[in-house]
Amino acid sequence: MTNQQILEIAMKQSAIDSNCCWQDFTSRQNKVVISAKNENARKYLKLPFICDLTSYGTNIVASVSKELEETVRKYINKYKTEHCFETPNLHKLMNSIHPMGYNICFMAEYSLPDTDILAGGKLADKLWKRVSSTSPSYEIRLMGQGDFKELYIPQWGNALCKERKDLDVIAAGIYDKGKLAALAGASADCSTMWQIGVDVLPDYRRQGLASALTSRLATEILNKGIVPFYCCAWSNVGSIRNAVASGFRPAWVQITAKTTEEIEEMNSEE
Repeated sequence: MTNQQILEIAMKQSAIDSNCCWQDFTSRQNKVVISAKNENARKYLKLPFICDLTSYGTNIVASVSKELEETVRKYINKYKTEHCFETPNLHKLMNSIHPMGYNICFMAEYSLPDTDILAGGKLADKLWKRVSSTSPSYEIRLMGQGDFKELYIPQWGNALCKERKDLDVIAAGIYDKGKLAALAGASADCSTMWQIGVDVLPDYRRQGLASALTSRLATEILNKGIVPFYCCAWSNVGSIRNAVASGFRPAWVQITAKTTEEIEEMNSEE
């Protein structure tokens, strides 16, 4: 797949998620649509959205409830695209929807693989050679579902999802003399795109293990004709650096609102 094909696949999936046309993400004009459930949406999304803003850089597509349609339309048409996703302007939206029982909950950046950089596995080979040359005891292993069924424990909570075990389809681990030191897993969140998550035990960080695993898993996924994608919070600098080192590049950003009750429940679980 070319980078352009990968981008279009991602936009088509975002269109399914947002209930719009994929070309809407390439427009210079903002778009507001009414959110709806779709069985082909990414599995972890709870549809319909109350308010979700998605941008691939040129505009904003807002997928919203009918209740918030005009409120959000006025907001996204008042500020520049990038300013709608950051404070202080974001406070305007938050102040408008909070009296209705909603607030901004998730703010994430998504990355897609750059096939020119991954080079059909050459980057993965280079990164693994660098890791293994400094620590000869390390071993990398590719795993199927049957290989990681015992690994649904807290330290691997980014690589594997206990709540959606059936979606975890492939993983790669780095072992140090038989001990699992780092793990990357891929979740089949939709038919065309698999999400990569990665964890490294504290004593093994800053050695390049995360990027070696992420790039290897991305290459394996691409070889299956599937697009890998990578998601993290904007504030997670370490994760963003790993994405870039692994051959990924930022592709789109997304802000999602939830009810204040849902947000309070999330906070109470911490």
